[in-house]
Amino acid sequence: MASLFKLTFLGTGGSWPTPGRSMPALVLQVDGTVNLIDCGEGTQKQLMKSRISFMDVDNVFISHFHGDHFIGLIGLVQSMSFNGRTKPLNIYCPEFGTRILSNALSVGYYTLNFDINVMEVDPGQIYDLGEFTVSAMKTDHPVPALAYRFSEKDLIRIDRSKVDSLGIPNRLIERIRQKGSVEHDGVTYTINQISGGVRKGRSLVYSGDTRPMPEEMPKFAENASVLIHETTTDSSLEPKVNEFGHTSSRQAAEIAAKSGAKRFFLFHYSPRVSDLQSLEKEARSIFHESYLSREMLEFSIPSEG
Repeated sequence: MASLFKLTFLGTGGSWPTPGRSMPALVLQVDGTVNLIDCGEGTQKQLMKSRISFMDVDNVFISHFHGDHFIGLIGLVQSMSFNGRTKPLNIYCPEFGTRILSNALSVGYYTLNFDINVMEVDPGQIYDLGEFTVSAMKTDHPVPALAYRFSEKDLIRIDRSKVDSLGIPNRLIERIRQKGSVEHDGVTYTINQISGGVRKGRSLVYSGDTRPMPEEMPKFAENASVLIHETTTDSSLEPKVNEFGHTSSRQAAEIAAKSGAKRFFLFHYSPRVSDLQSLEKEARSIFHESYLSREMLEFSIPSEG
């Protein structure tokens, strides 16, 4: 189980940037693995303002290929190359992403000095990235789009009294936890013999852009430690915002409440919305654990106990 499961919001706006509000991008750090989720215009500059080096990004997850969610990759990849990056970069994305990124990342004259692995995500597959897994769900947007769920692996607790009663050497404990059983001096010890229950892993769900999905999204985000759901406007503009493939703060809060998520961050604010407090107030009237995301906000997701 990871010691660090931390969010950093880089950009929280949508459509086009405004003074003080950048395009969608956030980072999830799982110990030493740096995951960039969406990469709107100006993301590399936002990374430079944060405590995270853009050179340390291991994986990029693109929700969809509207420009406000991926155009920043062009500059980011070129800057990585200019600064001598050699380690591969993994990019996870919806269907048709290989063609789109091949064109986008070929813009201009520069030499790419590292490998880029583009993976078009299968929503039916779980991707094992070591200390955590990633799954995806198709969302309701005018172009192919994905929501992502990042799930820390569960940890089997060790009951020290059981270990001591069996006389198992301490050096064997992690091997038993990892392998399920270990033979030592002619005796086989199993994890069931020393288990003290399970510590549930933490989870983050990111909706990307979508119309409200009142049945599918709560199921996908069930019991998430954190749900980040787009809240393009307040409920007064629902018909129009839904028409263009987006969700209001009221609708997103209802999804958060139904999902059983522990915390909900509002995200992807329309540049036409200046009063973000009204969005938060509307969301909190439905789901108390609703919070505004903002640039450079850091949040370490607490362990489940």
